[in-house]
Amino acid sequence: MRFQPFALAAVSAAALLPTAAFAVDYLTPEQAQKALFPDADSFEPRTLALDPARMQALEKKTGLPARSANWTVLLARKAGAPLGWLVFDNVVGKFELITYAVALGSDGAVRQIEILSYRESHGAEVRLPAWRKQFVGKTGDSAIKVGDDIGNISGATLSCTHVTDGVRRIVGLMQLARDGGWLG
Repeated sequence: MRFQPFALAAVSAAALLPTAAFAVDYLTPEQAQKALFPDADSFEPRTLALDPARMQALEKKTGLPARSANWTVLLARKAGAPLGWLVFDNVVGKFELITYAVALGSDGAVRQIEILSYRESHGAEVRLPAWRKQFVGKTGDSAIKVGDDIGNISGATLSCTHVTDGVRRIVGLMQLARDGGWLG
């Protein structure tokens, strides 16, 4: 086989070109608020500051790293009455961030989750309603683990696992905050 420097240069140059982007924004935070709490007329931000003891409690509760010492949660209200809580978060899929929101009722049970932005080339099936519906009703006492009470999607294993872990962390955080009076 004869060496062709031009062909080698063309292949090398093509390898340096950026690959196609797959980022898709499905909802803005404001649209997610309306979708998750359609009856709410206000959202009050609250900051949950986790000192080392609270971070350790969260890690013990969920079996996951606490990840952040400060969480902003939104209290959804209608005519002054609390409807529940909304928490926005990001997790890494395989390489890129997945932005999602978890809506919890006043009782701490998951009402719904929404995927706001998905940036991976594969695995966007986590946005399918049937998969997200598995979280409805889960509380801090639920397993919330892929393979236990949350099904996996072939080809989206990392996205499924990381979103599920994120929801488990948020549900655990909110249970500890409610039980411990951290919400103020």
